[in-house]
Amino acid sequence: MAHSIEEMDSDKEKQLDEVEVSRNNELTPEFEYSQAEEQALLRKQDLTILPLCAAIYFLCYLDRSNIGNARILNSSTHNDMQTETHSTQYQFNIALMVFLVAYATFEVPSNILLKKLRPSRWIAFLMFSWGAITMGLGGVHNFSSLAAVRFILGASEAGLFPGLVYYLTFWYKSDERSVRVASILASATLAGAFGGAIAYGIGHMNGASGLSAWRWLFIIEGAPSCVSSLFVLFFLPDYPEEYLKGREREIALARLKVEGSKSHHRSMTWQDAKTTLTDWRLYGHYLIYFGISVPFSSLSLFTPSITAGLGYKDLRAQLMSVPPYAVAYVTQIVGSWSADHFNARGIHSAVFSLLGAVGFIAMVTLPVDAYQHRYGCLILASAGSFACVPPMLGWLSSNVYSTASVGLAIAINVSVGGGIGQIPGVWIYPKEEAARGYPTGHWTNAAMLLMVSVGAVGLRVWYGYKNRKLLRESNGQEVRLFRL
Repeated sequence: MAHSIEEMDSDKEKQLDEVEVSRNNELTPEFEYSQAEEQALLRKQDLTILPLCAAIYFLCYLDRSNIGNARILNSSTHNDMQTETHSTQYQFNIALMVFLVAYATFEVPSNILLKKLRPSRWIAFLMFSWGAITMGLGGVHNFSSLAAVRFILGASEAGLFPGLVYYLTFWYKSDERSVRVASILASATLAGAFGGAIAYGIGHMNGASGLSAWRWLFIIEGAPSCVSSLFVLFFLPDYPEEYLKGREREIALARLKVEGSKSHHRSMTWQDAKTTLTDWRLYGHYLIYFGISVPFSSLSLFTPSITAGLGYKDLRAQLMSVPPYAVAYVTQIVGSWSADHFNARGIHSAVFSLLGAVGFIAMVTLPVDAYQHRYGCLILASAGSFACVPPMLGWLSSNVYSTASVGLAIAINVSVGGGIGQIPGVWIYPKEEAARGYPTGHWTNAAMLLMVSVGAVGLRVWYGYKNRKLLRESNGQEVRLFRL
């Protein structure tokens, strides 16, 4: 295996040399290719990249969110994780929160390392790390070890999602990204669906080999990430100019001449960082992403608990957490395609977040014992909350232009907006409110989603104003407009 790695590194370094020689003579936008050729190239890229990226994020999300299943798994026999680690409700929430603290802290440096160390190597390293750490969660016996292992897990998973979004900017134009981000992010909704089903099955292993079912849950779900990391190391292509050959490579270079990130561009400098950090319009993106992160995280961690509060108990609650994620999966894919196709990411984000808010408001205003109606509202809330995330990320990445700035802006967005934004989600579903239908959590999520809706509309109006101003001042010259 070591010999194979050396050969792979040697080949990639030769390809990099070829790229370095030709980078000052990259093809101009006048290079001619047909739409059929471009579509064929996109299909090849999609089939090569997206299944791998989606599988990677599926495993990542499965390993991150399974603690929500473990928390109540076999609670009727007091063999659940919270009971066996002797943790109070407050302590368990602390263990959930420290993951997010580490997640927010390590996202920016991770995206910088992805560019320096190459995507395949860095993502494979992260993947092996979080798989091993997830398996280690199966061995914790008290709150201290639980919190420590969750912090390390957060550090290892931090770089994956912003890294994958950044990685796509090397391969796709701005109007092609949202649906690709959705195909990756939608794997998280599949992980949520499968996570409930897997937990239901593993729940019947309680006591096998002297281990509680929740310990088996972590062991079984962590192992595939470790094994798959080797596959990622050898088969995930780093950059199109290295992976593609001949005319396909030329078409890829021509397509991404203006819009895409470039492997040969310099890594982050202080000037790049300063420019990105003082671009105040980006803070509008960070703010609305913060808003969506609260329902995103709370649904990820507490959907089994919410379904239990809807009248479904124990293993049945695990199974009933599947349909909300399944509906969200379809909604994400269709909504993101539409957002890219109509260049209307802001409006789509606003509409989906409004639908999610309606779902949460209905859930909290309906009678507590209206279980079926409230369950339908949970499905609506989940679909709206998850579906507005990919267009937001595609919107941000398409309106930042340099390779270094794109990587930093995405990392800050997912770190400040996503990482810190997910922390409140840990605290808004206290166990003692289950009998009352979790009003604090539902009202908080509804308020955040309404803020997202208003913020997305405001940002869309601002970008429209800037575009009209750019066109007036262009004097008929070609000008690059903001994506909407």
